[in-house]
Amino acid sequence: MIPQSFIQELLNRLDIVDVVERYVPLKKAGANYVACCPFHNEKSPSFSVSPTKQFYHCFGCGVHGSAISFVMEHQGLSFPEAVEELAKSIGLPVPHETTQREQETRAAQAAGLPEMMLQALHFYREQLKHSETAIQYFKKRGVSGEIAARFGLGYAPEGWQNLEKVFPEYAQSQALLETGLIIENDEGRRYDRFRDRVMFPILNARGNVIGFGGRVLGVGEPKYLNSPETSLFLKGQELYGLFQARNAIRASGRVVVVEGYMDVVALAQHGVGYAVATLGTATTPTHVQKLLRATDEIIFCFDGDSAGRRAAWRALENALGALTDNARLLFLFLPEGEDPDTYVRQFGQAGFEANFTNALTFSQFLFKELTRDLDLTTDEGRAKLVQSAKPLIEKVSAPALQMMIRKRLAELTGLSTAELTTLLPSPKEPRAQETQRKSPQMKARRAPSLPRQLLRMVLQQPDLARGIQIEGLDDTSPDERTLHAVLALLNRDPNISTPPAILEAFRGMPEDTVLSEAIGETLAWEGKFDVAQEFQGALEQLRSSARQKRIETLLALAKTQALSPEQKQALTRELSAGRAP
Repeated sequence: MIPQSFIQELLNRLDIVDVVERYVPLKKAGANYVACCPFHNEKSPSFSVSPTKQFYHCFGCGVHGSAISFVMEHQGLSFPEAVEELAKSIGLPVPHETTQREQETRAAQAAGLPEMMLQALHFYREQLKHSETAIQYFKKRGVSGEIAARFGLGYAPEGWQNLEKVFPEYAQSQALLETGLIIENDEGRRYDRFRDRVMFPILNARGNVIGFGGRVLGVGEPKYLNSPETSLFLKGQELYGLFQARNAIRASGRVVVVEGYMDVVALAQHGVGYAVATLGTATTPTHVQKLLRATDEIIFCFDGDSAGRRAAWRALENALGALTDNARLLFLFLPEGEDPDTYVRQFGQAGFEANFTNALTFSQFLFKELTRDLDLTTDEGRAKLVQSAKPLIEKVSAPALQMMIRKRLAELTGLSTAELTTLLPSPKEPRAQETQRKSPQMKARRAPSLPRQLLRMVLQQPDLARGIQIEGLDDTSPDERTLHAVLALLNRDPNISTPPAILEAFRGMPEDTVLSEAIGETLAWEGKFDVAQEFQGALEQLRSSARQKRIETLLALAKTQALSPEQKQALTRELSAGRAP
């Protein structure tokens, strides 16, 4: 956990123009900088970076945010990883309010585990050069030297203690045991985990080696062997090939999730560079969240047998809570007996990608599986469908998609929408991050409310809010609730002085959506009018409106009952304030 105060300090010390230019060439255009958007394909620039607001916004696809958001989106990093990356770039150490897991990770770093994993990688790659058997294995699978180098493929030779040549501390080092590279038996004897296997290094989002997968060359079990979970490596959080696939995912706008290391390597060899694989586990919610940070389209590709359908169903179940209405999940089943490796070698990139048109959408696959063994011509079959769908619909986090699923369920069961509503939970409210990537054309156009106007001006010049309080704001109104929260924040923390700093303070909270929209709405304001003067006029207008509401409430109450002395005083005070010059 990173202290909020550090986030503000980091944003104050970063220049978003410098950050974005590390990845995207920018051109000066008036007060801002522009480029073709790195998050969608376009021919003319609609991506704008404001040095004064320290904020970016694309007028084409609607994506926007701070320097931290940009690195998260562009590099596919989590929030803590993006903060670490940016802090490192300016030589700023990141303080942590550590959880147990973070303490273990930092201890692993201190013990030199990443360096040990890198040394092992170099050893395995060097050994590949001297193993004709391993070389022939990769050649037979059509792997070129370029692809082998891109994925860092290697070979763990036969023998029990080959890594002793690399690590002089082999017999004593506790840290070496913690990497999972070696095993210690009950008698205290140590030996290499990987022996006579071709090796596939597993990298994290920063390109650091965190584990290995090894495939046996001859006869032996298990066929595939992974590193155990360590303080560096959690299988449910990592995806094989994601680091190498980042650019191809961004360029293609999609990612294909497969099950095997060689599937990823073979697809990359034949031009499908946007493939990743799970690491011997089912697809997890963390996997889906990580992939949706990189792209909106995920294609799960499985064998067409019963095992493939079960794996696809687990992926669907684990994606329910991570879905957004922008996301497009597809389920592709190859002909029985084929896997992505064999299929792409036989039919090439075009043949493999041609299958995408046959992929099932999320809702198609959902209802295909739910109705597989049901007779929908009977009341019992339709009732069973409702009960089977209910717990799944409860977990769907995307409100529009949930509504579409409800509508389709009503069609299949012959129930009206009203009847179905009595049997199912109420639709979920949209999440704060739900609107992050919507285009402006998709949002409802409406005249800005007074609180929204004030919020825009506060975001333009945060110092306007210092010492300002507005009584009677309505917490049921998103604009008024957000304005109240921002005023409270700015009066509580004098270090917050930029729109991105305000936005990051509310990351993941209900106010996030309104703030993101409001910041984007101010990008064209530069020099158009006197913000401070407009702010004072709008502030007085809002206070007057709030005062009138309070007066009307008290007068309405007086018609039904006698006012208390305190209420009478309040009414007199409000009426006097309204008449004051």
